[in-house]
Amino acid sequence: MKRSPAEIVREYGPFPGIDNVHGVTYDGQNIWFASGEKVNALDPSSGETVRSIDVPATAGTAFDGQHLYQIAGDQIRKVDPQTGKLLATIPAPAGTNSGMAWAEGMLWVGQYQERRIHQVDPQTGAILRTIESNRFVTGVTWVDGELWHGTWEGDQSDLRHVDAQTGEVLEMLDMPDDVRVSGLESDGGERFYCGGGDSGKLRAVRRPKRAEASGDAPAPVDVASD
Repeated sequence: MKRSPAEIVREYGPFPGIDNVHGVTYDGQNIWFASGEKVNALDPSSGETVRSIDVPATAGTAFDGQHLYQIAGDQIRKVDPQTGKLLATIPAPAGTNSGMAWAEGMLWVGQYQERRIHQVDPQTGAILRTIESNRFVTGVTWVDGELWHGTWEGDQSDLRHVDAQTGEVLEMLDMPDDVRVSGLESDGGERFYCGGGDSGKLRAVRRPKRAEASGDAPAPVDVASD
């Protein structure tokens, strides 16, 4: 396993009136982050929040290319980010849900105390399969066929690239002491965006560079192939 210090390249916040940052996602232009009673859009260039949507938002956030998905309590809400309209609601997995990501037509939901990640059907909320971790799981993201998740245990957090079949840790980025990770999302390129929990901050972390390889990167594992 490759292990190295995380390189924080930018901090955002704290933001007025926001005490906690929970889930984090990225729509290709803005970072969206959950803050309890709202999900907020942040311009990563200016560092300014540009709008917010009133929706219960206490855990993971995801974007499917068109819609936002937001966990709060025992529900996942599907929201139109343009209008703020609630489009659908599905049950969230039972447990302490934390992070959430979208990949290959599926939701991936991290569970904190249960130390696992579920692949979830976005139409029904059915759990399709589960990946186990050995640390408390926070944010979850997919990038270039790689599954990454954040951890937060005590005062220590890290970002982990894990095998999507076995949960084996392949690579780890250690966050500085007392810098915690709640939500996690990739921008699809060289940065991870990390929610900072009760610090009220967001942080951009440099994603490790990859050697160029021939052919396409592997896609997220589809449940039909299991």
